[in-house]
Amino acid sequence: MTFSWLSGIMMRPLIVATTSLFVLAMIVGQDSQAQEASLASSPAHQTGKNNHDESGYLTFFLDNDLFAGDDSNYTNGARLSYITEGKPAINIPFMQENLRLFSGAKDSVGWMQKIWGFRQPSEIEYHYGFALTQLMFTPETREALVPPPGERPYAGWLGVGFSLHAHDKYVLNSVEITLGTVGPHALGQESQDLIHDIRNLKKFKGWDSQIPNEPTLNIFFNQKRRWDLLEEAELPFDLEIDGFHETGYAVGNLLTDIHVGGVIRIGWNLPVEFSDPRLTQTAHTQRLYLGGEEENEHDWSGYALFGARGAAIFHDITLDGPVFRNYDTGVSKERFVGEIYAGFGVRYRDWECGYVHTYRTKQYKSQADPQWFGTVTIRKRF
Repeated sequence: MTFSWLSGIMMRPLIVATTSLFVLAMIVGQDSQAQEASLASSPAHQTGKNNHDESGYLTFFLDNDLFAGDDSNYTNGARLSYITEGKPAINIPFMQENLRLFSGAKDSVGWMQKIWGFRQPSEIEYHYGFALTQLMFTPETREALVPPPGERPYAGWLGVGFSLHAHDKYVLNSVEITLGTVGPHALGQESQDLIHDIRNLKKFKGWDSQIPNEPTLNIFFNQKRRWDLLEEAELPFDLEIDGFHETGYAVGNLLTDIHVGGVIRIGWNLPVEFSDPRLTQTAHTQRLYLGGEEENEHDWSGYALFGARGAAIFHDITLDGPVFRNYDTGVSKERFVGEIYAGFGVRYRDWECGYVHTYRTKQYKSQADPQWFGTVTIRKRF
């Protein structure tokens, strides 16, 4: 009780101060690193040791609880992301140059290098990402004009993200800044009604009570480290195994959390990569050294995957409500949320698709049951 009370008092100024500090650091960094930014924008520096072509990956992620026979709580998520192997897909120099300050590479700030250092600094490569994401949340009772007491409030979120990814063969550091909105401007009701019309499903009646409009600003940090020892494992039937663990945190008025997790894949002709099998706020296709010695020698891949993730949640706008205005969501979030998931993926040349089924523990205290949902992923290399 004491922790919850203190958290409620401290969270709003903490979020405002941290996001303001980030914006200030970007502005100050623009002047202090003008010469270095000029060097950083050169193709040779952007791609590190290897000079890739200008191809990239377009990835579509779709989360939906209908894959598990449900239609409530986290009910739908969609993300379209594009990541380039060299220069940014959308060139905003002010954004990209200052994201490098937080990449953990040699031209980032000192404390980030200490936290997120690389095993092979001379092999660092840079990729740039752009993404559009929409998330939707509903109560369990679709007929009520206002969610019954103890059920999740209606909420929609829509945002655009700009990201920088620095990696060597063993470590990937991702930093993404996301600008968006919660509330009617996120078009959650319109998107859900369209899908329900197409599938001839009953519509939810209470979207007029959804969390009100509020702009969001968030920054997401994520590091993945490959378990290279797995590559030495000898399995029957020519099977291969690999995996990575991840750590990260988010700061902003959309989400503030700390998380850890890991993924293991078993299959044939596994591509060397850090790709996300599910929709997350930093999800992109992260295939390594496509133009170098690690390029896939086979036209196809097939694999099964298993993973887990745990997070400590300090602020979630879809459960806590807006930061800058008074709004009672009627629920209290769980401080810790865990997930386990399993799925598969197949690749043929430049196309890849996969499916993952996720079990998520309760996100708020009055939630009736934990949740299951599925994720479909489609990737295309250009």
